[in-house]
Amino acid sequence: MKKYNPTTPGRRGMTQVSYRSLLSGDKPFKKLTKGFKRGVGRNNQGRITTRHKGGGVKRVYRLIDFKYDKRDIPAKISTIEYDPNRSAFIGLVTYLDGEKRYIIVPDNMKVGDTFIVSDKEEVKIKTGNRKPIGQMPVGTMIYNIEIKPGSGAKLARSAGNFAEVVGHDQGYTQIKMPSTEVRKVLSACWATVGGASNTEHRLVNIGKAGRKRKMGIRPTVRGSAMNAVDHPYGGGEGKAGRGRRRAVSKWGKPTGIGQKTRRKNKYSDKFIVSRRKVGRRR
Repeated sequence: MKKYNPTTPGRRGMTQVSYRSLLSGDKPFKKLTKGFKRGVGRNNQGRITTRHKGGGVKRVYRLIDFKYDKRDIPAKISTIEYDPNRSAFIGLVTYLDGEKRYIIVPDNMKVGDTFIVSDKEEVKIKTGNRKPIGQMPVGTMIYNIEIKPGSGAKLARSAGNFAEVVGHDQGYTQIKMPSTEVRKVLSACWATVGGASNTEHRLVNIGKAGRKRKMGIRPTVRGSAMNAVDHPYGGGEGKAGRGRRRAVSKWGKPTGIGQKTRRKNKYSDKFIVSRRKVGRRR
């Protein structure tokens, strides 16, 4: 981690990932980029639908390959780059037939390393290789996990995240998610061996408000500082307490640590073996 001297109150305690030592310093591959409209939390009528979003530095979108549909062709990592649209690092990979694609780089892989996407038994279980989950032994760390075969990676994609294979049973594989939830996924679904890169991301201290604004995150006002008409916590003389047992959002919905927000009889309930552990002592 890169630390700053306390030259100003905002600099005190500010930290940043030391990108110079982790990235290859290459510019984005132009053929795999495009412009896009940032999500500013407003609908087609201009009304706010998601609070605390807006502004921020303009970004270029990198087209990431989550399908991994080039099978049995070795690929080499050509560059490791920063992506402003996600927390993990991305890498430009060059396949043996010359095609280039962007992927989310596994942790501990560097420029020049190779991997392969294959369901053949002789392909080893090593970091970067991608195989069906049913072929992976118990205890394997995986990321970029599919929910349905061929649908593309959906689970465990952000910085430092990975899941663990904990069992195989009747065409399903049980995996332990980063949230501690254990759920079943079809054994025919694919996943990449290893974990997502940029594990230091969770240690970053933003430090000052201006840095948040550049990220496109607008200020958050405390509910207790509002009027009674604007928030369940609002109103009262002086510095009043919450005034209710459970934490709720502006609209009275349960929120905060330990609150159950998942709706009953959700379609994916049948795939969950054990619920995630919630609370500060998780």
